[in-house]
Amino acid sequence: SFGVIADIQYADAEDGYDYGGYRRRYYRQSLQLLRAAVRAWAAEKPPLAFVLQLGDSIDGLNARSGEAESALEQVLAVLGQLPVPVHHTWGNHELYNFSRACLARTGLNSRPAGAPALSAAGDCQAYHFSPAQRFRVVVLDAYDLSVLGREPDSPRYQESLQLLREKNPNDNLNSPTGLKEPQFVEFNGGFSQAQLDWLNEVLKFSDENQEKVVVMGHLPIHPDASDGVCLAWNYKDALSVIHSHQCVVCFFAGHLHDGGYCLDSHGVHHLTLEGIIETPPDSNAFGTVYVYEDKMILKGRGRISDIVMHF
Repeated sequence: SFGVIADIQYADAEDGYDYGGYRRRYYRQSLQLLRAAVRAWAAEKPPLAFVLQLGDSIDGLNARSGEAESALEQVLAVLGQLPVPVHHTWGNHELYNFSRACLARTGLNSRPAGAPALSAAGDCQAYHFSPAQRFRVVVLDAYDLSVLGREPDSPRYQESLQLLREKNPNDNLNSPTGLKEPQFVEFNGGFSQAQLDWLNEVLKFSDENQEKVVVMGHLPIHPDASDGVCLAWNYKDALSVIHSHQCVVCFFAGHLHDGGYCLDSHGVHHLTLEGIIETPPDSNAFGTVYVYEDKMILKGRGRISDIVMHF
């Protein structure tokens, strides 16, 4: 079994609202909800094997208030009370607060020593691990292609900006207005070809060894488990790689605070977790996934519904 949680977005700030101005965000309270999740996970019998933190652990507000390091320390301290590893994927809010080089030196760099990683792409935060026989978890970096967290003179920044401008002619690159492909906004990102090639090799290995694979990334990669905007830029490329293999059973994502779910045409479950940040203080938004030979069962808490995922 393992825990799942998304979009904590902690900041020591009064409640605010989303960019649309109507969805309440409970910045300070999110740490209390995280504490409650950690207490519940710590009490699980038998114990969890690990926890997946699906990105946006702290809010972009921290960058403006100079509280990024403090906020991250507090979140990691709560998660550090767990006796099991926590695997982090990086979201846009981490990259509002830190450069990729800085993130690699924080506790959000969760790649275990010796875990197979994508070395070709330098600072790409993609790796995989096998917590049990014939079961593998792949952590993807959905902001490998992005203008966030990179130096403007770096080749990857330039490549990402060129792609974004080709797809989004708006002055405000965070606006999807009028776009044929509305996911091409600055607060999203994508997967480099090097990362997709690497994923293909990992899944090929898992096919050959008859493994079941769970993939996680901050951005959803299926339109039916998201809205039209909150998708990875090149989600179709990621889906194409996954669908060319038999082993993937589920893709976990965050980013869309309302959450989402679908079972796609290839039998892959896509689960987008509801975000802690927009969860009222009297509720919560986390889950525990129990893995069996032929299915996974998500036991949700608060806003997150229970779901049985057969494979």
